[in-house]
Amino acid sequence: MSRPSGSVADATGNWVDTRAPAFLRPYLRLSRLDRPIGSWLLLIPCWWSLALAAIAAGARAPSVAHIVLFFIGAFAMRGAGCTWNDIVDRDLDAAVERTRSRPIPSGQVSVARAAMFLVAQALVGLAVLLSFNLFAVGLGIASLVIVAVYPFMKRITYWPQIVLGLAFSWGALMGWAAAFGGLALPPLLLYAGSISWVIGYDTIYAHQDREDDALIGIKSTALLFRERTKPMLAAFYALAVILLGAAGFFAGGGIVFAFGLCAFAAHLGWQIARLNIADPDNCLAVFKSDRDAGLILFAGLLLDAALRQIA
Repeated sequence: MSRPSGSVADATGNWVDTRAPAFLRPYLRLSRLDRPIGSWLLLIPCWWSLALAAIAAGARAPSVAHIVLFFIGAFAMRGAGCTWNDIVDRDLDAAVERTRSRPIPSGQVSVARAAMFLVAQALVGLAVLLSFNLFAVGLGIASLVIVAVYPFMKRITYWPQIVLGLAFSWGALMGWAAAFGGLALPPLLLYAGSISWVIGYDTIYAHQDREDDALIGIKSTALLFRERTKPMLAAFYALAVILLGAAGFFAGGGIVFAFGLCAFAAHLGWQIARLNIADPDNCLAVFKSDRDAGLILFAGLLLDAALRQIA
């Protein structure tokens, strides 16, 4: 069965391909709205942090306005980050089977138009950011340095996943900062735990392109770990659970949070058991399930805050 015209190889049959206006499709693909899993994974640490702050503050729930603002901001900034990544990596993407159908290497969008679209998405993110307190605004702006350098890391080190973790986990600091106008030990532990989680799930994702990456000189933890991937994932996921648990403990989380953390840990263990690094489709499916893992932990945090008030 052939792919819809202009669609990306690993994101077919989605609403962008079937329902979006044709002139918008290349831009929606640039922002990855045809495969929003990355936006969810950027958003989840923000929501964790908001819920953790609610527990620490003795509130029944995080601010609904903050939940919505972070949702909008995460999708806008994920889109901007992906557009920047595609501009920087356009020649590399053209050499990889899975990515050569992306809008820039396939000729659907010029670099100049992609840059204009990048600015438009960044302005949406800025509008969201400016709705928070000054400390959160400054903290959010600081993250742009990491976002800017990330696409170059795969050319330099076998650990670009660490830099991705620094960028994708930034929301673990932002939610607390938006609530309190500062930082403390719990969000720092949450940030560290999220980084370890990101290293794990992005290693799984990188196994899809392992052979192509080796041929063109791109580095990743998938190439570094190879057959040691499962024990390395177990180590990073275990560290993530320990650090996230410490974050919840120091914020005042109780038994409901502990149950949520155990469910999160069980999901990560299931991922490792299910993973087949020789099967790209399996790697993608396991990677996508991290959204469910993150939402499980978020639910545990929310319920802990809510039930604490009832008790």
